[in-house]
Amino acid sequence: MKKTVLFFLFLVLLCNPAVLLAQTEPEEIKPETDKFQDYFYESLKQKGIENYDKAIEALEECSKIESNDATVYSELGKNYLALKKYEQAYNSFEKATQIDPKNKWFWLGMYDVNYQTKNFNRAIVVVNKLIEFDEIYKEDLVSLYMNTQQFDKALSLINELNDKTGKSDRRELYKKQILSQGKYQNVEIDNLIDQINKNPKEESNYVALIKLYSENNEAEKAFEITRKLEAEIPTSEWAQVGLFKSYLDLNEGEKAVNSMNTVLASAKMDSKIKHRILNEFLIFVDRNPQFAPDLEKAISYFDNDDNVDVAKEIGKYYHNKKQWDKAIHYYEQAIKSNSVDDVETNLFLFQVYIETKQFDVLAKKATAMVELFPTQPNFYYFSGLAYNQLKQFKKAKEMLEMGMDYVIEDVVLEINFNIQLGESYNGLGDLKKKELYFSKADELLKTKNK
Repeated sequence: MKKTVLFFLFLVLLCNPAVLLAQTEPEEIKPETDKFQDYFYESLKQKGIENYDKAIEALEECSKIESNDATVYSELGKNYLALKKYEQAYNSFEKATQIDPKNKWFWLGMYDVNYQTKNFNRAIVVVNKLIEFDEIYKEDLVSLYMNTQQFDKALSLINELNDKTGKSDRRELYKKQILSQGKYQNVEIDNLIDQINKNPKEESNYVALIKLYSENNEAEKAFEITRKLEAEIPTSEWAQVGLFKSYLDLNEGEKAVNSMNTVLASAKMDSKIKHRILNEFLIFVDRNPQFAPDLEKAISYFDNDDNVDVAKEIGKYYHNKKQWDKAIHYYEQAIKSNSVDDVETNLFLFQVYIETKQFDVLAKKATAMVELFPTQPNFYYFSGLAYNQLKQFKKAKEMLEMGMDYVIEDVVLEINFNIQLGESYNGLGDLKKKELYFSKADELLKTKNK
């Protein structure tokens, strides 16, 4: 009976291998899928506490189980990137995109690595791929082209985006930077002409083109565009530029003045355009002196212009035309408005005083300038000349002798000093010194003409 029971127990165990296995291996054996999940969750946990090395170890175990899981390589990329192991990070993200090229986030991982390492050329390749997912990345591509100095591509893309989505401050800043290099301006001119043809009611394209032409000193082309603008958008301030020119051509002075004042008062208007308009009006006033008061008002718009002294330039205009009274008026206005110690303007003014024989005024003002600029020989010269003409020879001699010490490498001025000193001594009755200084002037003149 006992043998029978033992035999029966042996048969039961033999028929139940699971029981035998449980007896020989007490720890439960997990399927590979469960191991993968455990390692993967472990990696997420370690990454969460910034223990990136252990996260990588867990992910490497995952890759042994599933060698083609794109998510594993993407997570490896994130952890390598956190450790600033950039090449490993890039290679991991790249492997993920090779397995699953339709996942945008894997490509973004590659872009992150390129951005952090400033590898902009490699980033361009990745961003071109990202654009297939979303065209918003074209904005990034513009910046990358700028960083790699591919300005032709940047400009083309900026114009494309401006056309499709409207302008942005950043793109306009990039465009200004590109156009500061003259070789790209022709491309932009063509683009703006095309934009004007497509959208004739969009003022900004006309304005940009006018400014480009102005910067290139192509004033006639700039005026031509303002006329087109005036035809399409008569209410535009910029259109008044074209109207002003037309009114001058038609000799309609009052209307020209109104357009000019609109332009000069506009804060939007380019200063070169304003100066061009004033010059045009100056020529018009020369033929139509009844508008001289309007010219005076126009000059006042330039009182705070640091680039050009408008009153002085108008003075020089009349100076060249030998219209002495007008030249004096504007030189004096320039000195009064800007600075009494403007050397160049005072010298121009003193020359005109000589032409108009205003020697008393010249003597007073030149002597005052000597006190302000005691080492400037020209003021001594004008003072001495004026005193000679007023027959105050002793004062003339003193001024001229003091000023001669400051004449350096200016043969013409030295000749003039000697002539005036000869005149002074002639007036004082010292004929010997008169001949001495006239002889010096003659010798210098011969030397100069050799």
